[in-house]
Amino acid sequence: MAGNKVGRGLAKAVGIDVDERSKTEPTALIQSAALNLQSRSIDPYYETEPTVKEYLLEHRPTLAGVGRYVYSLFPFLEWIFHYNLTWLLGDLIAGITVGFVVVPQGMAYALLAGLEPQYGLYTSFVGFILYFLFATSKDITIGTVAVMSSLVGGIVERVTAEHPEFAPADIARGLSVIAGAVLLAIGLLRLGWLVEFIPLVGICSFMTGAAISIAAGQVPKLLGVSGVNTRDSTYLVIINTLRALPTAKLDAALGLTTLVMLYALRWICNYMAQRQPNRKKTWFFVGTLRLAFVILLYTLISWLANRNVTNSKKAKFSILGTVPSGFRVHSAPNISTELISAFAPDLPATIIVLIIEHIAISKSFGRLNNYVINPSQELVAIGFTNVFGPFLGAYPATGSFSRTAIKAKAGVRTPLAGLWTALLVVLALYALTKVFFYIPMASLSGLIIHAVGDLITPPATVYQFWQVSPIEVVLFFAGVIIMVFTDIETGVYFVVAASAALLLLRIAKAHGNFLGKVDVYHVASDAGEYSTTAPTTKRETFLALNRRDGSNKNINVRNPYPGVFVYRFSEGFNYANTAHYMDELVAYIQKHTRPTTLDRFEKIGDRPWNNPGPRRGQVTNAIDDRPVFRALILDFGAVNNVDVTSIQGLIDTRTQLDHHTYPDRAEWHIADVTNRWTRRALAASGFGFPRISADVAAENTYWRPIFNVAASESPYETEKVIEVVQKDIEAGLESTDRISSSSSGGATGGNGLPGKLASLQGVNRPYFHLDVATAVETVIGNVEGRVTREKIA
Repeated sequence: MAGNKVGRGLAKAVGIDVDERSKTEPTALIQSAALNLQSRSIDPYYETEPTVKEYLLEHRPTLAGVGRYVYSLFPFLEWIFHYNLTWLLGDLIAGITVGFVVVPQGMAYALLAGLEPQYGLYTSFVGFILYFLFATSKDITIGTVAVMSSLVGGIVERVTAEHPEFAPADIARGLSVIAGAVLLAIGLLRLGWLVEFIPLVGICSFMTGAAISIAAGQVPKLLGVSGVNTRDSTYLVIINTLRALPTAKLDAALGLTTLVMLYALRWICNYMAQRQPNRKKTWFFVGTLRLAFVILLYTLISWLANRNVTNSKKAKFSILGTVPSGFRVHSAPNISTELISAFAPDLPATIIVLIIEHIAISKSFGRLNNYVINPSQELVAIGFTNVFGPFLGAYPATGSFSRTAIKAKAGVRTPLAGLWTALLVVLALYALTKVFFYIPMASLSGLIIHAVGDLITPPATVYQFWQVSPIEVVLFFAGVIIMVFTDIETGVYFVVAASAALLLLRIAKAHGNFLGKVDVYHVASDAGEYSTTAPTTKRETFLALNRRDGSNKNINVRNPYPGVFVYRFSEGFNYANTAHYMDELVAYIQKHTRPTTLDRFEKIGDRPWNNPGPRRGQVTNAIDDRPVFRALILDFGAVNNVDVTSIQGLIDTRTQLDHHTYPDRAEWHIADVTNRWTRRALAASGFGFPRISADVAAENTYWRPIFNVAASESPYETEKVIEVVQKDIEAGLESTDRISSSSSGGATGGNGLPGKLASLQGVNRPYFHLDVATAVETVIGNVEGRVTREKIA
């Protein structure tokens, strides 16, 4: 109590009137309404507002909450103790299948990153060995990917050019640690929802542009041409490659045939799977192994042609060369402030690419296979992998689309399948490195082109985007074009920025709708040719008066009542779109209603500049058949949160319209407000109740609120919702009960109503309504009552 007095004293000292709200709320009317309900054996409900203390108590950390958080960091604990032989067999098959793909891909992508091929195997091994500990997706595989490797290659090339003292491997490993630490922090703080700001079209644009850039950069190696800087913009790479075609070497024969064979084998396997549905699984595994088969075939050809060669530079065509066996890197990365400063400009793009590829792929396969991933936990997984992977030589790794698709189709059962893939990578590192010496570089380029081809968005998908949202297709092509004419980093930034700009534009330029009323008849589906009468039910619904909602324009939609308007927000209600909404609302109301007092100003000089009235010597048009503005109903069905700007916009708009209705004041009703903090904000600003003094008696004003009440006896009782109309004070009419919606069940009284009723919403907030229909009925009752009262007076 003493603390309360101290607080009031401090508030008074700084000019805050803590009792101001209680002076503006119509206490007498509210008490009258409550007594009216009690006289009918209905318990009135008084709405209480949320407080900051309540919010803090609700969100305070607890020991149990900390335990749940720690447990959520290791999702494998939920399924590991249920592991069985059936799951083991599925994981074994899927893991080995992916292993045959990841070994050649890993080495090829390492070269794309500007590193030696063994770093691709190190990265793949670490991704598979660590991911299952934190995984919420059974399908995704973490490791080397084409887009990330290409981005790392560009960073390595730029940093080494500016700082020759840094080795390429140190740059890539340092980049992985810092980017992984950022992702790990985002995941641990459970900020994974941030990834939702990048839309699907933006992701597809980025993947398509990156795939085209990577494929174009691999064509020179595929053909064996020289003198082409593959780090230039894509269009320059294409032009320079065409110019250098006369310098093509024997590599072109190997590269082109590798590419043709890969696509031919895939087509044959898909065709045979359709022709032989009972052997679909067999053809799938055959198609999956095509990468390993083609690489082994051309490695054999290369060995036959270069079996006496010990120096890769003396080979008849470009070959991979020496790949050290085993793990040659097992130490902490060499990270310094100078190195971090060197790659810092590229760090945002690296983080965005890591997030986009992994989250997009994992969410997609989660939906396809009926499970839900946790984006925050997935960020923990790739963050942890990228932080600790460089201690074994790994560079930035994320989810791979192609290997994830293979793993899912191979019948993977749990994330533990990655261990079998890791085992195969270790086997390759220790037993097959001498074979890797003879792998043709042109064949690896063909493998990369074949892999990134699947990342290009098919035309049918783009057409589907066009049918859904044409403006996003413009964003899609703009992103692709920018990547072709600049680089991947610029394309990444554009896609993110353009997606955010489009979202903000849609919010800021949102259009509300003024609603009209229409009677809807429901005809029973069994009213066929054998029924003599078609049973129908009737109800009111509200549609946009501008008829842009796709409904039948031949149906007559009428205004609810002369001078009464219903306005529905469409894209939330916040500081970004407040001005747009309010300008639209005021303009419409002033256009469709006349001022309550037509000639309010006696002297010309008293008239405002923006409403000067008729010219000197002329009289105001007294034959204005437009209705006066009587009430506005705001439909908050699409509004969850509000802010200071939006509420102030409502207050200013109400004040502006009060000038239009002077000396009267229109009623403001709000329907479908479901957020308690929004209700508090509205009530604190004078909305939710009549605008009369607190001590005005009910007998001195006209007021007929409608309250929705329901059964309150038992939680197992089926509720009935009843509309209770308060006694009409002026007309002296008896109040009535009307059931607006009901269902059978529960104890009932002699009149068919439940035995005990209580109001659903607070009697102290009578202008907050459950739905628009109740609000309209309340407004019409109040307007007609006042009109009748004015006629009697």
